Amino acid sequence: MLAALLYGKEDLRLEEVADPTPAKGEVVIQVGAATTCGTDLKVWRRGGHAKMLRPPTLFGHEAAGQIVAVGEDVEGWQVGDRVVANNSAPCMKCFFCQRQEYSLCPNLTWNNGTFAQYLKVPAQIVQHNLLSIPAELRDELAAMTEPLACVLHGVARSNIKAGDRVVVLGDGAIGLMFVASLVEAGVEVFLFGGNEPRLKIGEKLGAAKTFNYHQVEIPAVVKELTQGWGADVVIEATGVPSVWEMAIAIARPGATVNLFGGCPRDTTITVNTEQLHYSELTLKGVFHNTPEYVRAALSLIASRKIPFELLISEHRQLKDLEQVFCDMRDRKVIKVAMMPT
Repeated sequence: MLAALLYGKEDLRLEEVADPTPAKGEVVIQVGAATTCGTDLKVWRRGGHAKMLRPPTLFGHEAAGQIVAVGEDVEGWQVGDRVVANNSAPCMKCFFCQRQEYSLCPNLTWNNGTFAQYLKVPAQIVQHNLLSIPAELRDELAAMTEPLACVLHGVARSNIKAGDRVVVLGDGAIGLMFVASLVEAGVEVFLFGGNEPRLKIGEKLGAAKTFNYHQVEIPAVVKELTQGWGADVVIEATGVPSVWEMAIAIARPGATVNLFGGCPRDTTITVNTEQLHYSELTLKGVFHNTPEYVRAALSLIASRKIPFELLISEHRQLKDLEQVFCDMRDRKVIKVAMMPT
């Protein structure tokens, strides 16, 4: 089969590799659509990921398709089923899993390789994070289950209350998913980003106001929007250390700051201890998703309450993948649905 392999920084190659064969408990999916992700872009640019993968490796982690082979002892699934597989599953046995803190599981089973014609799904994911796709839902929408599950996990961890004014920093796919999910949760959302077409999509997804950070001073605007106090909740969705610091700076006393965007390894930020202490700020790092939110994400996508198709800029063939990542780097596209066949 044709598959994308990551070898290092911006070193992505399409190669012919052996078709996967399912071992005990595994299934193989024929990929119908694989969506690109901001995490994929960061991994491509940085040449690796602290937890998910190490080059050289099959690449990509969002996909939906149809089961074409079933391994021994697999129950409840058969050839022909349309499914979406999360890119991980917890072990369900460790200290953290016993406390239902599944995203902290040190034994997460990871899976990469969605930018290919076929994807083998490990047994642990088959058991805990393989879901059936509703008949009317297109593959490229179902493929967005994983990033939305991360966002829903992030919303749940942000201490959202009715009437809150929430600032989202970042107009990438994750930032826009936060906008849509927060609006669905009933709060007022202000989106800051640097790309006018993406900000327009933010408005379509329900943002009360959007601002281009190239044209405004973010702290001044947030103060004006909040009678001088600052935001009740701030969501950082860029993975840039200086923006993490900005997120903390624009929070009101008593606020929650969700430091969601993953920064480069070994980076640090400076926190004003006086503000943190006397303003009783809650700073939260939020990572990945859990089986509960994987299911909630697919359900929300299938409900069609939110037009998530607005996030898909293009449909492209697998041969175009390197150009797609260049376009993502240059902010010409948000998410692209890669069609392997």
